[in-house]
This record gives sequence, C-alpha cells and structure tokens, in this order.
Amino acid sequence: MTHDVRKGALSRRGILGSIAGLGVAALATGRAGAAGPKAGAPVEVRPDGTYPVVPLARDAFTLGVAQSRVIPVDLARLNATRKANLDHMLALIDASTMGFVKPDLLFFHEFPITGWRDWTRDEVLRVAIDIPGEETEAIAAKARAYGMYIVFGSYARDPDWPGHALSITTIIDPAGKIIAKNWKARNVKGLFGGETELFTTTIYDVLDRYTEMYGEDAVVPVVHTPIGNILTSSIQREPEYFRAAAIKGAEVILRTATGGFSPVDMQATSLYNGLYTAVCNNAISPGGPFFEDVNAGGSAIYGPDGEPLAKATSPNETLVAARIPIAQFRARHRQPMIHKELFLKEFEQYVPRYPPNLFEKYQPSDLKDAGRYLKDKGRWK
Repeated sequence: MTHDVRKGALSRRGILGSIAGLGVAALATGRAGAAGPKAGAPVEVRPDGTYPVVPLARDAFTLGVAQSRVIPVDLARLNATRKANLDHMLALIDASTMGFVKPDLLFFHEFPITGWRDWTRDEVLRVAIDIPGEETEAIAAKARAYGMYIVFGSYARDPDWPGHALSITTIIDPAGKIIAKNWKARNVKGLFGGETELFTTTIYDVLDRYTEMYGEDAVVPVVHTPIGNILTSSIQREPEYFRAAAIKGAEVILRTATGGFSPVDMQATSLYNGLYTAVCNNAISPGGPFFEDVNAGGSAIYGPDGEPLAKATSPNETLVAARIPIAQFRARHRQPMIHKELFLKEFEQYVPRYPPNLFEKYQPSDLKDAGRYLKDKGRWK
C-alpha cells in the first residue's frame, strides 16, 4: 500500500460506475450524540441560515478515504469469497491506523464486500448482506477497537422490502452502533439507450411508499454526529440533491463512485455549497467483468472552496486523508445563498423524464428486463 501526501495531510464511476451505483436502503437511527431522519419526520429547514446540529465532540477530525479493490464474489463459492472480501476490508481498516495519521472516520466505496458483476436480481439478493448481520458485526468490532466511524456500501436485503435488491451505505459509529443505513436516491434511466437499465430499487423508484414509511426527512438523510453533519450518496451529476442536503445542514458529503467519476462534479459540490466533499472510487480490481484498471483511482477530499485537500496519485489501493477543522468551519458556515424566486417557476413546471414509483409493483429480474420494462415509461418525446 502506498500513501500520498498533499498539503501536509496523509493521502494515499465510467463503465462500471454508471451501472454499479445500485439502489440502497436507508434509515438513520437516532441515539444520544447522533441523530438522523426518524419515521414520519418532516423536513426541517430553518429560515435564518442556520441548521440543526448536535454538539461536537472535538474541534477537528481526520477523514480517511479507503480506495480499495472491487472483486465480485463467486456464486459457486459464495460464502468463502464474500468472507475473503470482508477479511480484506478488515485488513485495510487495520492498515489505516498504521500510518502517520489515524482516521477518525474511514470511508469505503460501494462494494468492498460483495463486489460487482452483471448479476440478476435474484443473484444480487444471494450475494447481498443483512444489516445488521455477520459482516456489520465484524466491521463494528473494528470501529470499537480503533474508536473510529466506518462508512461503506454494500448490496443488502431488507425484510421490510422483500424481493427488492438494495445497495446500502452504512455508517457505524465508534461504539460499534449502526447510526445510518442510507438508500441511494435514484438511478439514471435512459443512460444505456434503452437496451439495459439498472434494476435495483432506489428512493425515487418507490418514493410514495418510502416517505409513508420513513417520512420526508429521510429522502435527503443528513446525519447529525458529534464530528459533523454527514450525508452519504452514490449518485452523480444531480447537483440539486446536494444543494438540498446543504440547505438541510450537510457539512461533509461522502460520495461513492465505483467505476469512475467526474472530478468537476465532486469539486462543484464543495464549491457551490461551501462544504467538504470526499469521493471514494475503486482501485485496480482484477477478477471483474472489465479490464482491471478501467476508471480506477482518483479518490479525493475537497475543501469548501472546491480545491483538493488530498488526492490519490495512484490507481492502486491507497489511503487518502485530510484533517477537517469542523468547529472552525461550523462557526462561520451557513446554508448556501440561493435566490430561489428567480427560478422557482421553472422547477415547479419541469416534468422529469421518468416518473417516480416505477418499481413499486414490479421489480425487473435483470438489466435487460429493466430495459424492456422501462422502455415505454418515459414522458418525454
């Protein structure tokens, strides 16, 4: 493993990325010292530029981004290969503490445990993990041992959503408690010419039922923790979503980007909203369906001015880290300034190409079935 240094800090989607960000299932569990959306909670946006927080436990924290490989599990040896991936992830958690700077929050990409391949929905449900489950318990033990937050994505099952293939971003706190399980907000439809589409379930795909179950606040789930307000997301090129998060008080946005990403998209999230953004991409990944170096590397942390604080200079497995002066930042930070009256009418009249709730009654069986199902669902000419 290598470490890159930029500005004095330790530092170490795209073919796969446009396919790989799959639907995720998410709720944040409220608890002392950490808070997130609760069932039935309305959206809270303060009218004075401030936003909800919990008291900070420290003036600054070290954010670490674990750029690691994506190895798909072998369905013929499912348990063994999934465990091998988990063991590798656990070893990287150990390794992150052996450098000059130990992360207070360690952030992985979407699929460190299951990997990604063009599986069917039934196959995804086989490779998926339970949250909580054996894998999260092992990761929680590391969180307790090192006193760190650990954030990672995975295919997951949820008994409240039987048959739905989900991809969840989980936040585990230093006490080993799961404080958030965040659904992916949406998948891009129409990206592959209508022949194939993503089939996993996102918030947008079941929006009405989702809000009935969890409340409107859970659609953009900003999690209030003692090291800052955190939003996790695996979507790209939807700046309005991150603007909404910033209005709600997001201070640090953690974005997974397995399979490549546009650095401009990440930088703009920070620049336009005046907050911290980290992106975790995969490293060189042998054993997948593509060339092992396709769109690998580039994981980075950006400051509120959009400039990189730390960036991977290698596509190999590596740690990117930077110190976040959260207390100093919070003292002067406010919601972004938006002159909404200038363009509110345009947003009110805009009709999205695809309506929400398309997976409420039908979940496609694979990528091609999703393409067939969605082919006539668009509202644009």
